[in-house]
Amino acid sequence: MSRTHAAPTQTTAPLTEELTADVLVVGGGPAATWAAVKAAESGASVVLADKGFCGSSGATAAAGTGVWYVPPHPDAREAAMASREGLGGHLADRCWMARVLDQTWENMHEVASVSRYPFPVDERGEQQRRGLQGPEYMRRMRVRVQRAGVRVLDHSPVLELLLDEHGAVAGAAGHRRQADRPFRVRAGAVVLATGGCAFLSRALGCDVNTGDGYLMAAEAGAAMSGMEFSNAYAIAPAFTSVTKTAYYAFATFYHADGTLLEGAGSTKGRSVIARTLLSEGTVLARLDRAGEEQQRAMRLGQANFFLPFDRLGIDPFTDLFPVTLLAEGTVRGTGGIRITGDDCATGVPGLYAAGDAATRELICGGFTGGGSHNAAWAMSSGTWAGRGAAAFARGLGERAHLRRLTPAGGTGLRPTGTPGGADGHREVTEAVRREVLPYDRNLLRDGAVLAPALERLHGVWAAAREGLRGHGKDAMRARRAAAMTATARWMYTAALAREETRGMHKRLDRPFQDDPGSRHRLVTGGLDTTWSVPETAPVPAGVAL
Repeated sequence: MSRTHAAPTQTTAPLTEELTADVLVVGGGPAATWAAVKAAESGASVVLADKGFCGSSGATAAAGTGVWYVPPHPDAREAAMASREGLGGHLADRCWMARVLDQTWENMHEVASVSRYPFPVDERGEQQRRGLQGPEYMRRMRVRVQRAGVRVLDHSPVLELLLDEHGAVAGAAGHRRQADRPFRVRAGAVVLATGGCAFLSRALGCDVNTGDGYLMAAEAGAAMSGMEFSNAYAIAPAFTSVTKTAYYAFATFYHADGTLLEGAGSTKGRSVIARTLLSEGTVLARLDRAGEEQQRAMRLGQANFFLPFDRLGIDPFTDLFPVTLLAEGTVRGTGGIRITGDDCATGVPGLYAAGDAATRELICGGFTGGGSHNAAWAMSSGTWAGRGAAAFARGLGERAHLRRLTPAGGTGLRPTGTPGGADGHREVTEAVRREVLPYDRNLLRDGAVLAPALERLHGVWAAAREGLRGHGKDAMRARRAAAMTATARWMYTAALAREETRGMHKRLDRPFQDDPGSRHRLVTGGLDTTWSVPETAPVPAGVAL
């Protein structure tokens, strides 16, 4: 149901579009679309609000992705779970792994039978469901969302959550960019599927991934988990934003003079590439370890990887080309909103999280890469969050639409002091990027470097809290800047708290790894003051558990 409030007097302020739904899903990628579909199938009325265009924005829509799709055979499942436990620092949970494998098996069957995705077939005519082409997958998910009766709000970034008088999440408010007017959704429950945070690093498809959901969740009282596992960097040609690090398993890396760069690699040796880029400015690569059959499979698997090469007349299998490292933060890291229930609840009544917005530690521990586990987690957590949100809304009954709503947003919307200039969001964004994008701060971590970087980020937050504010379309930019600042502070707070090397979190000053006494997750949070404690320890008062 929707209605538009008429202004009582002549005014230049745009009209607010008012919507009502049982479930509001925030985001437009795989986790969001699965959440919307499953909430609708549970009988809920659903609104989906996406910062971009649902089905074509985000990391998945821009690329091909593998899927953690394993047949339900005990030996195969055991091998699949065991394969990543060591890499992830023994922080994953076998029960969650098994749940995701079961749910992914079911969802991929739906992709084939309901969405009729054109999976390739082998010589026996059997479908091979180990991967998905992002553009086609997401196009079909958008169709499925619309057929389920979900109302889709494209180009409609959500800016803040709305809370009821008891602190439960009861909707959200945002801005319709194309209509240039605000909107508000009164909802029984909200699913945050806003993706992770890549800090506008230019990594393909990640321009919408700026940590917005993290900030909104924290303002409502939720905590984060695994934020130290946020220093993912992907290999990319220096002349494009296309990241497909898996392909560099077939690469050999070289210095600028063509001599072999010893120790460099995609799975192990990325730090060697980073150090060489810092010291010499150039690293070259060539995919010279791929045979003819592998080359054909790579071109079929991700055609857009080769487009820049073809346009420049470069054969990546025979010619040297320059590479760089692009930050992917929590998009390819594992940190995110802490999950407190099997239905992907966050501990805040009425608030659920899915996909990259939610911590992936439960199935990956402290390490993951592109696709595979990420894709499986998106569809599984989206399914559970959608169903969980629908059940919560159903339990409210008529009370859902009678609650008094209070906006929860702070920094970027309601400054505590005198608002600054219209370009304040740019200054905040660049200040954050200076602290989190350099390899010698985030990838090559050292406590002596992290601590002063965190202090500077605290200063950025304090200034933004006092004076950052955006109106209309600029409100999205201001909130984006605030979200990136908050995310960076949680990252470095957790990175300093974990005084060891574990998973992708590698401390140069703490190189020792896998101390069994440190096999616990870190819960992190706070707005004006940040904190990080072991999951088994008490968390600060006022934080939802």
